[in-house]
Amino acid sequence: MRKVHAGTEEVAREVQKPDEQWRQELTPLQYNVLREAHTERPFTGEYVNNHADGSYRCAGCGNKLFSSDAKFDSGTGWPSFDEPTVAEAVELRSDNSLFMRRTEVVCRRCGGHLGHVFNDGPTRTGKRYCMNSCSLSFEPAAADQPGTASG
Repeated sequence: MRKVHAGTEEVAREVQKPDEQWRQELTPLQYNVLREAHTERPFTGEYVNNHADGSYRCAGCGNKLFSSDAKFDSGTGWPSFDEPTVAEAVELRSDNSLFMRRTEVVCRRCGGHLGHVFNDGPTRTGKRYCMNSCSLSFEPAAADQPGTASG
């Protein structure tokens, strides 16, 4: 079972698996981040410098989360986006761990920890969804279908 931060409740998810199945399907790093709300080290993730057109999905369940159109270089060491593809794809939770006040971002479909969102983004939304690369999988836009950069 995924660690729950104080003051939050577990909710029924569309994708529910026993802990052992998560451990088998995910890499150790993905399991630690997605299921135990850890954080990958900055500047080590696969998608920090990815500039290809496509869609970012939850590495745990495949839920479509972010478009490459929303990605920007925040200089923080983690892939950053100004908004999810569909707001309902993610759930925002209060996170007061590590003596900080933050807003955790989890996948609404499987409850996997994705990262945090901050109110210091440089775009019109003013948001910076700071995500762990290992929580994401990337689906390149189809090269033979014009206008499909957002998937």
